Amino acid sequence: MIVVTGATGNVGAELVRTLAAAGEQVRAVSRRPAEVPGGVRHQAADLAEPTSLKTTLEGADALFLLVAGEDPRGVLEVAAAGGVRRVVLLSSQGAGTRPDSYRHPVTFETAVRASGLEWTVLRPGGFHSNAYAWAEPIRTNRIAAAPFADVGLPSIDPADIAAVAAAVLREPGHAGRTYELTGPAAITPRERAAVIAEALGEPVRFVEQTRDEARAQMLGFMPEPVVEATLTILGDPTAAEQEVSPAGEQILGRPPRTFADWARRNVAAFR
Repeated sequence: MIVVTGATGNVGAELVRTLAAAGEQVRAVSRRPAEVPGGVRHQAADLAEPTSLKTTLEGADALFLLVAGEDPRGVLEVAAAGGVRRVVLLSSQGAGTRPDSYRHPVTFETAVRASGLEWTVLRPGGFHSNAYAWAEPIRTNRIAAAPFADVGLPSIDPADIAAVAAAVLREPGHAGRTYELTGPAAITPRERAAVIAEALGEPVRFVEQTRDEARAQMLGFMPEPVVEATLTILGDPTAAEQEVSPAGEQILGRPPRTFADWARRNVAAFR
């Protein structure tokens, strides 16, 4: 049995569907109720309280783990006691490129590597689905605003992260590996707005924010250190953060999906 934490998220929900479709026995875990495919059991639990996972993890073989809560060692101890042998951690690219700013995922990576379990770490960069932040302003005013209009980064489709996670959870040969995950090409905020406009069949006006304007907006839903690190990546990325990783294609046997593909599949959110 495979336990998937964060089962209501962009990656977790897709991973549950993918594993269930492949015939795996899956237990979906989230703090809130969730709709899950037939045959999948949902259980409420909180990674911030490792003991709440005890019954969830009993009898499991593998665990898909989010960076959530403050006690990864506690979660991993409960997992091992329940019979888990393999853990796949959804970390962040920043854990490798900016470890001083991304200390939370670094702490989880350290705990996973020291757990005694078979482990694999996934480090995706930015998600295509971050464009959902534009959904309301595009729906109401056909406007998309972002800083650093012409700085490109190779964001990735959450469905591709889920597909990689499913492969790593089900197949041998991935233990002790850390995979950087990106999309197939860098794309700028201005280009993303144009792609959404094309999917809509209507113009979308792009407005370039200043760094301070973007910072003020992001502080409404992100901690300040994460905001600062994120803005630095968006505006002054390192060569590693701009590099297209081959790992996704190597694991999946196909190129990762483009932002245009994601926009076409999710265009209803912007109508």
